[in-house]
Amino acid sequence: MKRGLKFSFGGEKIRGVNLGGWLVLEPWITPSIFEATPDGVVDEYTLTKTLGADEARARLEQHWSTWITANDMSEIASKGLNFVRIPVGYWSVTPLSGDPYVDGAYEYLRKALDWANSSNLKVMIDLHGAPGSQNGLDNSGRRGAIEWTQGDTIAQTLTALNKLRDDFASHPAVASIELLNEPMSPNLNMDTVRQFMSDGVKNLQGSNVAIAFHDAFLGIGSWNDWGAASASSSLLLDTHHYEVFDNGQLQMNVDAHIGSVCDYGNQMASSNKWTISGEFTGALTDCARWLNGRGVGARYDGTFNYNGKSSSYIGSCDGKSPGSADRLSETERDNIARFINAQMVAYEKAAGWIFWTWKTESAPEWSFRDLANTGIIPQPLTSMNTAICG
Repeated sequence: MKRGLKFSFGGEKIRGVNLGGWLVLEPWITPSIFEATPDGVVDEYTLTKTLGADEARARLEQHWSTWITANDMSEIASKGLNFVRIPVGYWSVTPLSGDPYVDGAYEYLRKALDWANSSNLKVMIDLHGAPGSQNGLDNSGRRGAIEWTQGDTIAQTLTALNKLRDDFASHPAVASIELLNEPMSPNLNMDTVRQFMSDGVKNLQGSNVAIAFHDAFLGIGSWNDWGAASASSSLLLDTHHYEVFDNGQLQMNVDAHIGSVCDYGNQMASSNKWTISGEFTGALTDCARWLNGRGVGARYDGTFNYNGKSSSYIGSCDGKSPGSADRLSETERDNIARFINAQMVAYEKAAGWIFWTWKTESAPEWSFRDLANTGIIPQPLTSMNTAICG
């Protein structure tokens, strides 16, 4: 283990969950927060702008103080996990004047690190939203245009990362800081993005944390020539593998999905850097209500219609939108169980995995907690079928 790191990356496998929808809102994870608002409220930006600071702060404080608590951390540890990835938006770290966002989430991040430490969990702090939005998705804080890299946005992003470093890199639970979640490479100048990443690495290099970076949807091999080997650089490549945002993948049967993820694990293992799947799921459909955005339907049942793109019916979303794990059919339970098992085994060919997400209000294919409590995710984790990828 590199001197000073708090986890044996590349040795001990990362087995984690994301604390999604907590410090960065996502309508599909906690629809109850959005249901009581006008249709134009589609993300944290429009929520806070529409409600105004006082009302937004009251509702968010209620959410922050209840959605994740110290009890969640101890339950996460009890399920055999050793890591949590905590998404946070720049606005909670280094707010910008003119933004409607309200403050308060940063103190919950601070508490979460202590809760994690008490439960012997390590933490990856993940900068999930950058000024201007790096991907135009609601999970960046602001859905719509991709304006990150314009104006001062990169400098502002580096300022946020430096504050996270200064405040938390020496915390005993913080084993990694992620430079930026899911920059959308087709819409960005990748030379600019790589320079941002190089600058971010330089700023964090002296800290006792692994420096995580997302593959920007370019594929694992495209980063082999960038950055030094992990043993000397502490670089951790994060790739997110989903098979539900593409009509072709949605039509695959479960055996094809399993073959696909087993192959993906082989690709991850061939990277010259420590590589994890920092987001993956049990979902075999995109049925979870508002998964594709508030007011946007699902490809799976043919109701998807967004920005001129539509879909055609593959199957029914009954019981999954909304739903609960105990209401899934026997076939669905078995397919999801095999799909998750295969992914865990596949990604442990590399440095490990972090499931998206720990809990949801009503999206059963996505809630680690519900899937484990209903026996779909093996408990203990050591009982998984390690031969599933052959």
